Amino acid sequence: MAVTRLERKGRKNKNVAKNRVATIQRLSFVPVIKNVDVDAIKKEFDAKKAEPAVKVEKVVKAEKVEKTVAAKAEKGVKTGKPAKAKAPKAKKSAE
Repeated sequence: MAVTRLERKGRKNKNVAKNRVATIQRLSFVPVIKNVDVDAIKKEFDAKKAEPAVKVEKVVKAEKVEKTVAAKAEKGVKTGKPAKAKAPKAKKSAE
């Protein structure tokens, strides 16, 4: 009597084992703990709090320049029409 292999069952068993191993690895993963200098981070935040007063003036000026450039660009687009290239149409074959 010939022995047949159950291929689908074999694939299923292998997938179950792979999934179990992957789940165990995912659950047991521990991220790398880096040494963090808390004092340095606090100094950075204090420095950022002091800077915004100076940066606000620069940002306002930059926004005005951007608005004028955008307005000029829109005017240029309205006056000039882009040239459209027409694609050749496919010929219909008679059957």
